[in-house]
Amino acid sequence: MKKITLFLMMTATQVAFAAPALNAKEAAAAAELAKGNGCLSCHALDEKIVGPAYSKVAAKYSDDKDAAASLAQSIRNGSQGKWGRIPMPAHGNMNSDDINLLARWILTIQK
Repeated sequence: MKKITLFLMMTATQVAFAAPALNAKEAAAAAELAKGNGCLSCHALDEKIVGPAYSKVAAKYSDDKDAAASLAQSIRNGSQGKWGRIPMPAHGNMNSDDINLLARWILTIQK
């Protein structure tokens, strides 16, 4: 439990300084969404687990003005082939506001 709390605190701090598009409250809420929806089972901030590191996702989409919408669509509907053979499952049970917040948060993660 201490590791998770420390992770969330570090994540909120990192995101708060890395991208002013999210305030600290939004960053903390997004980190909780990632934790609560199983995202952290496959993704980490800086290292590949099953899926790519969030910092790699943010870097890949850094020049894409529609990145948040594209990433939100991948979260909602799942994706396959963007990062290898293993598909990302759909998260259609999440509401659109949560998906959009999570997508924006992911795009703020820097290595």
